[in-house]
Amino acid sequence: MERPLPLNWLDLLYIPVAAAYSPSLLRKKRGGWRERFGGTEPLPPKKRPRVLLHAVSVGEVNSLRTLVPQLVEHAEVVVSATTDTGIERARALFGSTCRVVRYPLDLSGAVRRFFDAVAPDAVALVELEVWPNFVREAGRREVPIGVINGRLSARSSRGYRRIRRWLAPVFGALEFAAVQDETYARRFLEMGVRPDRCRVTGSMKWDAAGLPSDGPSPDALRLAEELGLDRSRPLIVAGSTAEGEEALIRAATPEGVQLLCAPRKPERFGEAAAALPGCVRRSSRAPGGPGARWFLLDTIGELGLACQLADLVVMGRTFVPLGGSDPIEPIALGKPTLVGPEVANFASIVSAFGADDAIVRTTRDRLAADLARLMEDADERERLRRAGLACIESHRGASGRHADLLRALLLTRPAR
Repeated sequence: MERPLPLNWLDLLYIPVAAAYSPSLLRKKRGGWRERFGGTEPLPPKKRPRVLLHAVSVGEVNSLRTLVPQLVEHAEVVVSATTDTGIERARALFGSTCRVVRYPLDLSGAVRRFFDAVAPDAVALVELEVWPNFVREAGRREVPIGVINGRLSARSSRGYRRIRRWLAPVFGALEFAAVQDETYARRFLEMGVRPDRCRVTGSMKWDAAGLPSDGPSPDALRLAEELGLDRSRPLIVAGSTAEGEEALIRAATPEGVQLLCAPRKPERFGEAAAALPGCVRRSSRAPGGPGARWFLLDTIGELGLACQLADLVVMGRTFVPLGGSDPIEPIALGKPTLVGPEVANFASIVSAFGADDAIVRTTRDRLAADLARLMEDADERERLRRAGLACIESHRGASGRHADLLRALLLTRPAR
């Protein structure tokens, strides 16, 4: 019989890992250290059942946009996030209707203090985030805990299988696992989730995608003006770029086309600027002059506005082995979108778009030719736009299924 690693050992294992990573974390100037160690301010007494939704960062937080409104009528909703950008995004989206708190480090003392402060009646972990001490503490308090919008990439699955003997009891303790597709369901089952607790509900990211408007919003037009973008010339937006991709996409951009790059990580802003010689930096608050071609969005939270201005979007982290980026948002804005070959973390989403011929998959070698072809062919861009919107519409509905699951769970467990 498989036995879990004694939980008090976990703290001893976490300490050297934390020591190794702490210099990197400090360089990134991450805040909220008190909360990371469980110092969350106690929430007021409950009047209704309270559900905690945990989303790691911006992408996971965004996926909750249509779920939270379906829950707040029936429960107190608390949203937690791990990263600073995730916290900022959660406050922007849900700060007026929900409590937003920082998720603790998986140290037993921090986790206990967090549960004391938040006192949830149910916990839903977005996508994965199955931490042993946290799951154990939920079980100790008889708080049902599970995964929503679950996904487990092939790479993560391979890594988890190496330590399955210790993780299987943790996955087995999950009360529910609502996952995006059959492939992810199989991987969750392999990790120890009980078959009667695993179900395919689809991806909430389809629901969270916005609808295209008749044109750029006033905020998007203000961004264009402040950057000095020439609205009479075509624009390619490269979103969530990683190391090496700014230079790659710049070299592939057709003559006469403007390029705006938005790096995924703020600590790369300087490096990205160096890859775009003479670029106009958003942080400078000074518009580019006539003829400016290269622009850098070195701010947080404005990529959606930039995509509204684009004639074409290239998804970053898809030309380097980092798992890719989610293409739903730009496609939902009605933008023809290209991805490179590295899309492991979003394989099912890219496959769905691919099946409807609603996305362009390219390679480093073909990128320049594909960009040139699409920028010259307005009819093809319009076809991609229509196909993408139709694909998104056909996949909506997962948020309602997740809401039904959580409401049913809370109805059987009144607030304590």
